[in-house]
Amino acid sequence: MKHAKLMTAAFGLALAGTIATGAQAAELVNYKIVDETIPQSLTGKPGDAAKGKKIVIHRKKGNCLACHVMPIPEQQFHGLTGTDLNGVGSRLDEATLRMRLVDPKVINDGTMMPSFYKTGQHRVLKKFIGKTILNAQEVEDIVAYLMTLK
Repeated sequence: MKHAKLMTAAFGLALAGTIATGAQAAELVNYKIVDETIPQSLTGKPGDAAKGKKIVIHRKKGNCLACHVMPIPEQQFHGLTGTDLNGVGSRLDEATLRMRLVDPKVINDGTMMPSFYKTGQHRVLKKFIGKTILNAQEVEDIVAYLMTLK
């Protein structure tokens, strides 16, 4: 069992390195965490669900399909290690989804899901030091898309 946990952690770190190819320079906006959520938009404006869908399937941006099953049948090879995202917009609110994208380790320290809007992560390639995987608007676009999954 201990070996399986190490393999899962190693896979998570490898995955974080592969999906971070679209890294953004560190220009983080301030946000406030309230009860393990981020209630306010990172950009002050709503996200674009159509753009969010493109980001979640983009292999060098969100790459959500690497770990999650999603209601996108035209895309192949949905992952099975993460939560099934069918109906996630009915189960979670925007503030919780935003927190899970920005820094899921706030909610579950043992998760292998990478933090998509955080710098200072450990064990990343040199070219990703000080960078985020997504920018603030991309996070908001993904939140908007996930909220359509009722």
